[in-house]
Amino acid sequence: MISILPATGSAKVKSVLSGDTVVLLGRAAEGGKAPEVTFTFERVTAPRMASKANNNVDDPEAFPSREWLRNLCVGKTVFFETRKQGATAGDRVYGLLFMPDPSDKTKQWNLSVESVRRGFCIPKVLGGDVDTDAADESAGYESALQVAYKEAVSNRAGVHSDKPLVRKLMNAGDEFEAMMLVNKSKRVCTGGTVKCVIEYVFDGSRFRCLVTDPELESQGLIYGSFTLILAGVSCPRVGNPRLTPPTPSEPFAEAARDFVELRLLQRELEVTLHGCDKSGVCLVGTVHHPRGNISAEILKNGFGRISDWTVRMMSPGEVPPLRIAENAAKRATLGVFESYKPPVLTGASEFMGTVIEVTSGDTLMILPNGETYDAESKLKKISLASLRAPRAGNERTGKPDEPFSAECKERLRAMTIGKSVKVNVNYEREIPMGPNATEKRQFGTISTKQKADIGEVLISEGLATTQRHRDDDEKSARYDELVAAESVATAAKKGVHSTSEYKKKTVNDLTDPKKAKTYAGTLQRAGNTKAIVDYVFNGSRFKLFIPSENCYVAFALSNVRCPQPSPSAGAASRGKAKPAEPFGDASKCHSRLNVLQRQVEIVCTGVTLGGVMTGDLYVGQGAQRRDYCIELVASGLATVDQRKIDYGEAPKVLIDSQTAAQENKLGIWSIAQVKKDEPAAAKVFDKGDSKIAEIQISEIRSGNHFFFRVNGDESAKVIDDSMKIFTDTNGTNAAPCEVKVGKVVAALFDDGASNSWYRAKVLEKTDKGKVRVLFIDHGNEAVVSPASHLRPLDMSLGTDQIPAVAKDGKLVFSKVRPIEEDDGIDAARMFQGMAWGKDLKARLHGEAEGQVLVTLYEADTDSPSINEKLVSEGLARIGKRYEVYDIVNRMGNSDSLGKLAKDLEAAQNSARKSRKGMWVYGEIPEEDED
Repeated sequence: MISILPATGSAKVKSVLSGDTVVLLGRAAEGGKAPEVTFTFERVTAPRMASKANNNVDDPEAFPSREWLRNLCVGKTVFFETRKQGATAGDRVYGLLFMPDPSDKTKQWNLSVESVRRGFCIPKVLGGDVDTDAADESAGYESALQVAYKEAVSNRAGVHSDKPLVRKLMNAGDEFEAMMLVNKSKRVCTGGTVKCVIEYVFDGSRFRCLVTDPELESQGLIYGSFTLILAGVSCPRVGNPRLTPPTPSEPFAEAARDFVELRLLQRELEVTLHGCDKSGVCLVGTVHHPRGNISAEILKNGFGRISDWTVRMMSPGEVPPLRIAENAAKRATLGVFESYKPPVLTGASEFMGTVIEVTSGDTLMILPNGETYDAESKLKKISLASLRAPRAGNERTGKPDEPFSAECKERLRAMTIGKSVKVNVNYEREIPMGPNATEKRQFGTISTKQKADIGEVLISEGLATTQRHRDDDEKSARYDELVAAESVATAAKKGVHSTSEYKKKTVNDLTDPKKAKTYAGTLQRAGNTKAIVDYVFNGSRFKLFIPSENCYVAFALSNVRCPQPSPSAGAASRGKAKPAEPFGDASKCHSRLNVLQRQVEIVCTGVTLGGVMTGDLYVGQGAQRRDYCIELVASGLATVDQRKIDYGEAPKVLIDSQTAAQENKLGIWSIAQVKKDEPAAAKVFDKGDSKIAEIQISEIRSGNHFFFRVNGDESAKVIDDSMKIFTDTNGTNAAPCEVKVGKVVAALFDDGASNSWYRAKVLEKTDKGKVRVLFIDHGNEAVVSPASHLRPLDMSLGTDQIPAVAKDGKLVFSKVRPIEEDDGIDAARMFQGMAWGKDLKARLHGEAEGQVLVTLYEADTDSPSINEKLVSEGLARIGKRYEVYDIVNRMGNSDSLGKLAKDLEAAQNSARKSRKGMWVYGEIPEEDED
């Protein structure tokens, strides 16, 4: 039989199982695990310890017996003498243990005899004669046991006492609440720490502890047993071979447990309890070892990582040593960090720049120093590292804002916008940006001259929280400071940590045209008003927030126009993108750089029909206050409204600034310009003799667009009679026909008396299987079903035989608002009241793009025209000057058209001064004229 242990030798005591049994730890072979042997005293027995088998109750004096032996020899070297041992390493070894006498180091204590003398063990054989046939050494040992036993009985020591200790073991979660122990330890125990014995080590960061602090005896918590999670550290888990199938240990789990067992197992240590895990059973705490910080040692040797959720329970001063230890292990690639690689950044890890825009409560757009802002690609999107700001909602999906999202973004804006900042990039992440799309974003720490860490300010004010990272995630270099700031904010119940109900601030949105018109007078009377530029549409058009009025408004600079910038991705995807104009992007970038999210001062002078406030905007304060219109024009990024120049309404300083920019060929003026009075692409006109005709209106489309019939036209009588015969011949039943856009067919229409067939041209096919047709002899349109309302037209009734009777007409020089708007409806109704059902005089000037340009009169041609009456009521306006000149020149009717143009201009000036119709809110800016 191969012996487990030699006959004699020395070993270190790893743990004490009971008053008569210890676990000896041998010397580990190189690269191997140290052998362990369970060693029991020969010929003595100790009281049985509490376990599930005996309902967690000790035999009398079992615990003091174990504690005496534990305090005496755990972690120390002892000498052993084996008497009996099994055949395998799992078998128990019986023998004697010796260690130096504490009072006389030259002598050796026999621990079995000393345990019996103190009443912690009893001999297996009591009294009787000593076996003289046995070896002398054994006889001496037996004799010493009997003498020691008698001494213990005489002294009533240990188990022989009148009231030996019977311990009842209590488990957290069953016999007592774990959180109660936390609270009692802070209130009752000296220094807020509780004495515990580390009974078992599950892995490097989880232990089974036993409360031995006498200060908790009065609270009924002594001998309480609980699982302790080591605060600030997470070690690899040890596998469980008893499961089916067995679970393997994670890498370095065994090494981490051995490391901790050697230093903590069965030591009585002070423990600071911080709180519980989410189950409410396991406690989180810090173990105070007299020789150092065990958590830091675990991390320094690479046996674990910092645990984010437990480190939050620790005091801020305890965390820095852990960070230093973990970083040292990462640099040395020890243990769990053997494959660690520092984060790879796509750009510089540190740079200086200017904040251009705050997109959310934790994300900014920054222009690095040395870069020229001429494209959005020059900006760097940086998110604050290890910080989570409340998320803004989404109106399209109905998702509301999270509480304090607006306040967080506003605070970040106030601290950073337009300021020079220093950015330390800590890590990068792939951020999902939609289906199958990601964006690589940098996360870093941002500081200004006044603030060392912008993120810490937001967290300390309760406007944001720290990000919960996985243990192996990269974090902010100032993560512990952020956690400490959050603890302070949580204790003070600030912001998102408040228990009060959050009341969202409601802001009036006056970008709606109807609301804007109603409120325009208030802003115009207010004079100089402070505002914050919320969004830049182009160089001269913005969305503003006005704090004093608690509202958003759309605002455009009066007197100037900026080129159209490149369309946004959203506009391009919806098919509403307008092509970019030269220097449109440069103008927009200039405004984003100088006014976006800055506080400005505005003076409102009017409002457009589209609900856009117009006026002047001033940037800066004190001596640096400047008119932004002048800045744009002088830089060649905007032009002065030519109409304002023609009317003499443009300020002289703007005209002078534009002249200077033209002379220096700045911006827009560096390229060839197309003059307004010389159109680059003139429309095609068909000249016609200016003739007078008597007509009747057959269809009104808007305040200046209509269809008419010429009285006495023989074609009208012929086609009307022919279609009546066609109806009588074919009835009202439809027939299959070719439905093609542009083809003329017969379409059924109910004129109020009966259904009849009329000539119609197919305009388009709808998505519901129907078609839109134009009745070419009357001018009205309808959407009909081909199966029930169309049939082929006789060849003799085609337009090549009888031309369309209804003419498409337009009031010359007149422009009106769309029929969907109030002024557009009013114009159409006034036109209808003057023209419908009457014989009118019409001066036909010629055709332009398929429309007859007409001047209409209710009576004779010497009376004011309908064109003029609409303009004089502010329901129509004259076209741009170059458009008027173009029509006059190309029609060849300069006398009649020239006089009409002058009459219309006079009527318009009168309407403008009287604030009639479309002029009721002031001047109409150029963007509303298209």
